[in-house]
Amino acid sequence: VQLAESGGGLVQSGGSLTLSCVVSGVTLEYYAIGWFRQAPGKEREEVSCISTSDGNLKYADSVKGRFTMSSDNAKNTVYLQMSSLKPEDTAVYYCAYRHRPLLNWCTNYPQYEYHFWGQGTQVTVSS
Repeated sequence: VQLAESGGGLVQSGGSLTLSCVVSGVTLEYYAIGWFRQAPGKEREEVSCISTSDGNLKYADSVKGRFTMSSDNAKNTVYLQMSSLKPEDTAVYYCAYRHRPLLNWCTNYPQYEYHFWGQGTQVTVSS
């Protein structure tokens, strides 16, 4: 299984970007995918999560109302639409995949439980 993120770049504060995560080597059917980000000098944090085990879709408080996660299973792709971007959203963004996630995955399971990770895409928001 491989994940490839794309769509990052430089954007002004208040702008928008859409990140894509293409999953290859497995058909998206029973999965959890999380979007994470890591800013310089900070720990990696979860941004959003989607799981087919219970249909759960979860967002970090810092991005609620601004970011939207969606999936196109026919394209084996998960998206993260980001709007009203702030300088504090600057980070490398990663997607991660978990096969056959347990119930309440997005709520109860930490990032080290994901099976596969992408290489990341840089998002820089200028003020």
